[in-house]
Amino acid sequence: MAIHDVIGDFLTRIRNASKARLDSVEIKSSKLLQSLAELLRDEGYISSVKAIKDQPQLILKITLKYDAGHKSVFRIMRRVSKPSRRVYVDADEIKPLLGGIGTRIISTSQGLLTDRQARRAHVGGEILCEVW
Repeated sequence: MAIHDVIGDFLTRIRNASKARLDSVEIKSSKLLQSLAELLRDEGYISSVKAIKDQPQLILKITLKYDAGHKSVFRIMRRVSKPSRRVYVDADEIKPLLGGIGTRIISTSQGLLTDRQARRAHVGGEILCEVW
């Protein structure tokens, strides 16, 4: 079965693994997904990202992050812009998510950036997902 929304599938796999309290999850890799995973790691939502060389394709092994009570460090991880409905934002329209508590991942001409990085660089783009 072909996956038409790789970002949606990526986020869903992480959400499901987190709800099942798994230590890690493996996802087929692409440059976009690797960049997205590294941003989530840098923002503190996942512990680590490791690329594993498999026969036909690279696999990302994502280690999830939990707090002391073994609850996920993120509460919501949702796709904003979808294949059926794209959501774009200008640089001037980027506002902090939940007063800066959450993070938006934006696809810009400079690559994937968080909402804070996009505001500093003064670039807009497509809002891929929100995490808080």
